[in-house]
Amino acid sequence: MNHPDHSVKSRVAAISIFASAGMAAAKFVVGIAIGSLALVSEALHSSVDVVATIITWLVVRVSDRPADKEHHYGHGKLESVSALGVIALLYVLAGGILVESYSRLREGVPPPTISAIPFIVLLVDIAVNFWRARALHRTARDTKSQALAADALHFASDVLGSVAVIIGLALSGLGYAWGDAAAAVAVAVMIALLGLRLARSTVETLLDRAPEGASEKAAAAIGAVAGVVDVERLRVRMVGSTHFIDAIVQVPRTYPIDRIDEIKRKAQDAVSRALGDADLTFTAVPVARNNESVRERIMVIARNSGLAVHHVTVHDLGGKLTVSIDLEVDGEMALTAAHDIAHELERNIREEFGEDVEVDTHIEPLEPELPLGADAAPERVKAIKAALSRFAADGAIHDIHSVRVRNTDAGEIVNFHCRAAPSMSVIKVHEGVDEIERALRRAFPTMKRVISHAEPPDA
Repeated sequence: MNHPDHSVKSRVAAISIFASAGMAAAKFVVGIAIGSLALVSEALHSSVDVVATIITWLVVRVSDRPADKEHHYGHGKLESVSALGVIALLYVLAGGILVESYSRLREGVPPPTISAIPFIVLLVDIAVNFWRARALHRTARDTKSQALAADALHFASDVLGSVAVIIGLALSGLGYAWGDAAAAVAVAVMIALLGLRLARSTVETLLDRAPEGASEKAAAAIGAVAGVVDVERLRVRMVGSTHFIDAIVQVPRTYPIDRIDEIKRKAQDAVSRALGDADLTFTAVPVARNNESVRERIMVIARNSGLAVHHVTVHDLGGKLTVSIDLEVDGEMALTAAHDIAHELERNIREEFGEDVEVDTHIEPLEPELPLGADAAPERVKAIKAALSRFAADGAIHDIHSVRVRNTDAGEIVNFHCRAAPSMSVIKVHEGVDEIERALRRAFPTMKRVISHAEPPDA
């Protein structure tokens, strides 16, 4: 699929070819007819522009092609290479003009024949080139095309060159024989100065110099994304119109992978808004934040060891930490192996918090991923629902509903919903539900697990 800027750049470059060729031919014919070196030099300059524009038209048809297996960063650098080639042509032309001008000034030649025709041609040329230079510059700025920027610079130099030729012809008409050659020198100098300006930016791009202000904008955009702790390192380079950004970004080590992936996506969107066409390589570095809780740090230790833990409780006993953890392991694992895993986890926790921390690990079998089960008989469900309603009759927990009972290989599992007052704290709700669950287990000893869901009353 072609880049959206491709058709715009190709169309602008193609129009410029016909305009350049027409004006170059007109100036060359008139310059030869009246014997004006300045006008012929300007015509040759425009002829180089024709060649440059043809190169530009060909280049922009290739430079926007997407990356492939041989060009991982696309083909945008081709624009910079073509711009250098055009600049070389301009300097060859400027050197030739200077040599011929010096020869005429030294040897002396008859002044050109002055009439209204060369002035009319030059005024038309100024108008056409001024319009083309503005159109090309605008398109080059919008598409960040160095090839079109080079073309725009050529046409801007044509405007200045035409003004210099007009002045030279006017001086020749006033009797100053050197006016025409001096105007040709002025054209050569302007070509050289403008070419130097473009050469500097083109070489900087080829040397991967970061565009002015791009690093600051990219760092600010990434740093503003929620979840980013800091931008550790950032590099930017231009390939054609695309900003390629390599960023090493610090993120909280407590974040799961899917959260970090979301941060990457938001960072890409942020730099695209800040810089336009951007391709971000995002390397996430997990770091510990100053506000991490002890529980979060323990969860990180367990996750780094690939262990499943829950019910992590931490107490501070006057400067001494006590930690209790439920560790899940394969139920078929031998106790010796499970104890070694628990011991290694405890050792890692003490390395993090100090040798005086008190750690107790409760080892339990890991729940199977997809245990087999079946719905209990309706009579069984009815009996359990009645018991739940009875246990909740005189408490703050009420309206027992959505009762489900399943028989599994591990035992009977019960799920139910209930309601509580909206103003009740989570602790109070949890205590009330726990009391009902304990009563249910006493009444039905075969029950493996009871899972409740408390919610506020319906509006």
